[in-house]
Amino acid sequence: MAKANFKNRTLFISDNLPVLRGLNSETVDLIYLDPPFNSKKQYKAPIGTKAEGQKFDDTWRWTDLDERWLGEIDRRNEALSTVTRAARLTQGNGTAAYLTMMGIRLLELHRVLKSTGSLYLHCDDTASHYLKAAMDAVFGATNFRNEINWQRTVTRKGNLTRGLARDADTIFRYSKSMHFTWNPDGVTIPYDLNNLDAKTLAKYNRRDPDGRRYQLVALDSPKQDANSPLTYEVMGVTRTWRWKRERMAQAIADGRVVIPPTGTVPRQVVYLDEMKGKKLNNVWTDIPAVNSQAHERTGWATQKPLALLQRIIKASSNPGDIVLDPFAGCATCLVAAEMEGRRWIGVEACEAASDIVQVRLDEADLGALGDAAEAKGKVHIERLPPKREDLDLTDEPTRGATTYRTYRTRDNMDYLYGKQRGICNGCGNHYHAKDLDFDHIIPQVADGSDELENLQLLCGHCNSTKGNGTMQDLAYRLRKQKEEQEAKRRGIGLELSV
Repeated sequence: MAKANFKNRTLFISDNLPVLRGLNSETVDLIYLDPPFNSKKQYKAPIGTKAEGQKFDDTWRWTDLDERWLGEIDRRNEALSTVTRAARLTQGNGTAAYLTMMGIRLLELHRVLKSTGSLYLHCDDTASHYLKAAMDAVFGATNFRNEINWQRTVTRKGNLTRGLARDADTIFRYSKSMHFTWNPDGVTIPYDLNNLDAKTLAKYNRRDPDGRRYQLVALDSPKQDANSPLTYEVMGVTRTWRWKRERMAQAIADGRVVIPPTGTVPRQVVYLDEMKGKKLNNVWTDIPAVNSQAHERTGWATQKPLALLQRIIKASSNPGDIVLDPFAGCATCLVAAEMEGRRWIGVEACEAASDIVQVRLDEADLGALGDAAEAKGKVHIERLPPKREDLDLTDEPTRGATTYRTYRTRDNMDYLYGKQRGICNGCGNHYHAKDLDFDHIIPQVADGSDELENLQLLCGHCNSTKGNGTMQDLAYRLRKQKEEQEAKRRGIGLELSV
């Protein structure tokens, strides 16, 4: 595992892709990203708020992309390339452009995540189903853990004249492997003994002489096996118990096991104030969105509450772990990480983010943790991406043969693949990058050019058919081959020479 090549509390003011490319592999424990949703909306923070000046147009076009990304995606992950192509065929260029932008970043996020790490991707129903397919391609469907539904608003019913209110976001949780950090206490809501709901009151409906609420839980097991080591007599009752004899004897001595008046089976006394709390499922309704009067509000329209990020960070990381937010925005994830004693790095393209993160850290309730860590004034602002230290980044040939000319580079392959959208310039069929190869658009002569403008990608069949001929020759030969094949299919037996 490589050593981290960045400082704790670093905020990169930059596009996140070059920063992610510069991070050493497997150096991050937890990633949370709240990326653009492809909402076709323009966001702008109001004047007078902390985020004043931040704006973003969440509409994606092919002209926003580097064409090399398509080739790189196909070379590194054919499944992800297929997902992107399917989106283009079914939803058009806008969705495909958005998935290409996200896909190239997901590949890097997967690389920098430790094998025990997790990633949480926050989105809404605009693109959640496409992102789920992309995440399955990158992380593997077997590493999908949860689809968390966060209900942002719990009181507004919305205008139902045209449909249901859209008051929930989706958060996809993936791990990198089957062995990942998970802390159940992070998704457990402590009981408020002064404000209990009706269900909890009904469950813990007994009180001891000191007024403590408790319930009685039967200790016998449904397994009735006379030969089981858990089968023995307790207070005159012979059953197969859930506990071993020694533990049962100690619980009886401590007064934690009783026989209720209404039955003969010993029961355990379970006190409410000793329980850790209510365990959550994948529907979270207890954390409202940041309202207009909230102290933590910065003015950014898509700001998420600190409580939401604190829950995620506590559930999937440990104190001292490294948290990464590649779309830092108004720095909620970074502040939450600091509050929970984690190290962090963030990336945000907007220059104003450098002021927002420092202001929010200064205002955050860090308690003794903040004093011990000397967090205030320690945010490191970087505008250049880090340099990887864990491998040689020289540009390698796309194929193994050492006799290939210098134009056969990965960079050129990625560019041409993206420019041609994976289509063979001869037959017009779509291929993965590994099934295409370089060819000169015109026959190369002794002083011919190897510039990109003189290169193209052809499938193996078209490459061998074209040989040293021109593209006109290739078109003629392909047409004749097609005619010959059609003639044979019809049983005419016509022989055509090429």
